[in-house]
Amino acid sequence: MQINFDNIELEVGTNILEIEVPEELEKTYSTGMDFIDDAFGGTGMTPSTACLFTGTPGAGKTTLMMQLANAITRSGNVALFNTAEESLYQVRKVARRLQLKHGFVCGSERLVDTVIDNAKKVQEKNPNKQLFLICDSLQTLDDGKYANGTVNSMTQVRCLEKLCQFAKDTYAIVIVIGQVNKNGELAGKQVLKHMIDAHCHIYVDPDRRSETYGERIFEVQKNRFGCSGIEYVLDMSARGFKEKILN
Repeated sequence: MQINFDNIELEVGTNILEIEVPEELEKTYSTGMDFIDDAFGGTGMTPSTACLFTGTPGAGKTTLMMQLANAITRSGNVALFNTAEESLYQVRKVARRLQLKHGFVCGSERLVDTVIDNAKKVQEKNPNKQLFLICDSLQTLDDGKYANGTVNSMTQVRCLEKLCQFAKDTYAIVIVIGQVNKNGELAGKQVLKHMIDAHCHIYVDPDRRSETYGERIFEVQKNRFGCSGIEYVLDMSARGFKEKILN
C-alpha cells in the first residue's frame, strides 16, 4: 500500500529519514536584506515558499516590499513586483524617492492567472536566477470565476491557492501582501493563514510603556521552513527601512 501526500508516494512504514528531498528544497536564496534573511532562518528563503505579508495601515508594507524587490535584484536574482493597488507611475515615483538603484520587473495585472503567466515568462527569461513574485495585494486580485467581475471572500482563497500552487510547481518564492482590519486582524477568511508557508506582519508599536513605542516592528508569526516568533525593530525614513539595533 502507498500513501500519496503532496506528490510524494510512500510505502506504508517508510522512515522519515529515507525520504529524498528535492535538490531545490535544500537551497536557500538571500533576499539581499539581512534582517529578512535572518527572519527566514539566517541564509534567506527556501524555493517554493508562499508567504503572506500583512501590516497595519500606514506601517509601510508596500515600501518594504519595494525595497525587498530592489535588494533581490541587487543580489543577482529576479523579482517581479505586481501591483493592482497603485499605478506604475506612482510606484516609479516611490522608487525614485527611495533612491532604488537596481529596480525590479514590474506588472499591474488583476487577474491572478495573468500574474502567474507573466511570472513564468520572467522565469523562462532568467533560467539561472531565483524568481521572487511579490503581489500587492491579495485583496485586489481576481481569479475570473465570475464573468461580470464579481468578487467575494472566496475570491481571495482561490487566488492564494493558485499562487501557492505556482510556488510549489516551479520552486518560485511568492510573497503576497494582505490587508488587515482596524483591529489588526487579517481582512479575509482565516483559512488564508493555513494555506501559506510563512506569515510576516509589520505594525507600529502602540504601547506607550514599551521601549519601542512608535517604532515599526517586523515579526514572523509563522514559518514552516524555520522558527517563528522573531521580531525586528525598524527605522523608517524617506529612504525606507533599515533594522534598528537597540542598546
